[in-house]
Amino acid sequence: MNPYERYQLELTRRQFFGRTARGIGGLALASLLNPAARAAGAPDHWAGLVNPLHFPARAKRVIHLYMAGGPAHLELFDYKPELERLDGEPMPESFTKGQPIAQLQDQKLKCLRPQFKFTKHGTSGQEISDAIPHIASVADDLCIIRSMQTEQINHDPAHTFMNTGTSISGRPSMGSWLTYGLGSENDDLPGFVVLTSRGGGQMQPIAARQWHSGFLPSRFQGVKFESSGDPVPYLSRPAGVSEKQQREVIDAVRAMNQELGQTLHDPELETRISQYELAFRMQTSVPELVDFSSEPQSIRDLYGAEKADGSFGANCLLARRLAERGVRFIQVYHRDWDHHERILTGIKETAGHIDRGSAALITDLKQRGMLDDTLVLWGGEFGRTPMAQGDGRDHHIRGFSVFMAGGGVKPGITHGATDELGYAAVQDPVHVHDLHATMLHLLGIDHERLTYKYQGRDFRLTDVHGKVVKEILA
Repeated sequence: MNPYERYQLELTRRQFFGRTARGIGGLALASLLNPAARAAGAPDHWAGLVNPLHFPARAKRVIHLYMAGGPAHLELFDYKPELERLDGEPMPESFTKGQPIAQLQDQKLKCLRPQFKFTKHGTSGQEISDAIPHIASVADDLCIIRSMQTEQINHDPAHTFMNTGTSISGRPSMGSWLTYGLGSENDDLPGFVVLTSRGGGQMQPIAARQWHSGFLPSRFQGVKFESSGDPVPYLSRPAGVSEKQQREVIDAVRAMNQELGQTLHDPELETRISQYELAFRMQTSVPELVDFSSEPQSIRDLYGAEKADGSFGANCLLARRLAERGVRFIQVYHRDWDHHERILTGIKETAGHIDRGSAALITDLKQRGMLDDTLVLWGGEFGRTPMAQGDGRDHHIRGFSVFMAGGGVKPGITHGATDELGYAAVQDPVHVHDLHATMLHLLGIDHERLTYKYQGRDFRLTDVHGKVVKEILA
């Protein structure tokens, strides 16, 4: 007799009927509140809070190619002839007076010319740096935003702001908000997956709180897949334990947690139950996911990836495989964009790691008909200064570039502009809150209506800010 069977026999008649009534009532209530979950069949399936959607969605999922460290917009997407002309000259004080500067405070500020040639590409004539020729080859699929702005000038709070819409640690990440709002289309994989790679520069540390669920139930936090060994730690079945034995243990733990949950009413117990079940199913789904042998050689060549080895190209292929399996939000970090020095060779090296995979993902999604309903977002936490920091550039928040592709955004356009030196967004500025609002809109969510009450206040990803950038919507 297992411990749970013994526990059940020790229940009194009154406890039995009381707990059973609460259990049946809870199931009935859950069925009424979330009929989609009932239809899905899985007892721990979360079909999303926004059900039905606030309005028709253009995208079903998001792949965020996160260039951690702050890629220099002036070397990639925002060519400034005037900055080239003023190379080595003092930066005009009219641009910088009273403005926050990270590491160049109290130093003589001198202009640094763009380090790469820019060329117009595609029928759209998008102007893109020669440092990223593969990305340039898909210019007609890109919506380049040159007028991004953020509020945090140092890496860690800037990562937090880009991911959660606030610099206050402990708030839910955008991937968690999405899986809370929309759920996942796959019960055998997490709804929010994080992949990381590195190479080409000063490695940027990334804390797990960047994909945490904050005050949302922890079932919505991101799951980081490792680049070597088991993709998910401790997922493999211990030696000597059969699938049947493990299933019995999970069933017993589920039953005990359900009994405890009827007394404590703790949502984290439900999370624990669902995560045990998910981990059990992942023992089958994850090995198949990371096995690229089923991919045609042409696709592996496109990404430059023969296996899931933790490289950026392999992670981009893995992101596509996750997307086609119904994972809602996939973040692919590359951690080497912090170029305070050696910016010419540094960007050349870092771009060499990410250029091919970024373009391959867009090409592959388009070939499969998935780009129409997959939103690809490419960019970092901020940009870099027009002023030199030795032979590099400092952190910069007043104007930088990102691009989006697919998922309902206009292809082959450039939105917004910075001033003649690339210092500040002066035309159609797009704040991080606006980026979040637009992303949610494309997924069928009104950013003002996706909220969660915590400590007496209704919180949301965009806080009390954010507007949808309608000009970039297809």
